Amino acid sequence: MTATDAPSAVSPSSFDWEGAFSPQARRLGSSAIREILKITQRPEIISFAGGLPAPELFPIEAVREAANTVLSTYGAAALQYSTTEGHLPLREWLAARAGIDAANVQIMTGSQQSLDLLGKMLIGEGDVVLVEAPTYLGALQSFNPYGPQYVQMAADEEGIDLDALEEQLKTVKAKLLYAVPNFQNPTGRTLSLERRQRLVELTARHGIILIEDDPYGAIRFSGEPLPSLYELSLKMCGGPERSHVIYSGSFSKVLVPGLRDAWVQAALPIIRKLIQAKQGADLHTPTFNQMIISELVETVMPAQIERVKAVYGERAQHMMARMDAQFPAGVQHTTPQGGMFLWVTLPEQIDTVPLLEQAVKRLVAFVPGAPFYALGGGHNTMRLSFSSATLDQIETGIAALAQTIQEALD
Repeated sequence: MTATDAPSAVSPSSFDWEGAFSPQARRLGSSAIREILKITQRPEIISFAGGLPAPELFPIEAVREAANTVLSTYGAAALQYSTTEGHLPLREWLAARAGIDAANVQIMTGSQQSLDLLGKMLIGEGDVVLVEAPTYLGALQSFNPYGPQYVQMAADEEGIDLDALEEQLKTVKAKLLYAVPNFQNPTGRTLSLERRQRLVELTARHGIILIEDDPYGAIRFSGEPLPSLYELSLKMCGGPERSHVIYSGSFSKVLVPGLRDAWVQAALPIIRKLIQAKQGADLHTPTFNQMIISELVETVMPAQIERVKAVYGERAQHMMARMDAQFPAGVQHTTPQGGMFLWVTLPEQIDTVPLLEQAVKRLVAFVPGAPFYALGGGHNTMRLSFSSATLDQIETGIAALAQTIQEALD
């Protein structure tokens, strides 16, 4: 082979990477929240943007002790590959709480993986997916690559409007409904008991799969606890194999997010397919992390939940009090009974995307509401998180945000 026979050199920059992407990859987009979080990394910024658990509440010593116990008890097995289904003692503990078999529980690497793999399993090109308006942005990111046709459901202070949904289902043939019934991300709203019962019955009657995303359910700081959609479904149909509800839970908000432990409860056909999908994604959730969580659920988690509820409840009340006192007339907000978020609706003439730029100049940040709408809208809304801000930061940040809004109205 001579020099003249050698392939011509190709500059890497000339390769058509965009043309190489699959249709699914082209539907991927950056998280608006994650992009905003880059701004808020500046230490002087008071951030109400990211839905971050309060780091000062993390049970660091308890996690350290649990890690030592796991290594002493399991040795090398704690650091070895494990089964895709997950650590059996943890699955058995979750199953016992739900009144189901461990075979109906799959451990996941964070609830975001649950949403991604469920979307991969259940959503085909053009399938109709019902979502709240607004809904969790991370769910839209997970579902978008699979080409769903979204239909937005109307909602009010009690969550999904079931009368309106019943009318929609007379003409809409939906495959899947995604909902966050407890302290919804982004609005903080809670679906009422009567509507929960109707939603389970209505979706069952229409043959619609219902994904219940419940990462915040344990963080209730006011009002009475309500049964999950999954619980109601089990009572209605008599067992997990008859239930059309898929329950997604997480330890991230009640223990620590960095261990990335979550779970799915569902009928065996869903669990079996989820195992196959997870094997292609990451084989299994880290063994060591699962064992640490298993050590904490009985001894540490109950008190940790009470601590989180007390702190978040105080911060939510303080934020709402400052907003009521300082925000201009015509600005409305939700009143969450738990969770980490509340939702603000501004007068129609305000667009919260450019408003964010002005707020950052006053060293405060939030998440504009538009990305939470599957089909557009919400230009005059914003999500505020109270979980990781101190009372002093809330005081200062809400005052700065009030000034920013007033300036936009003047």
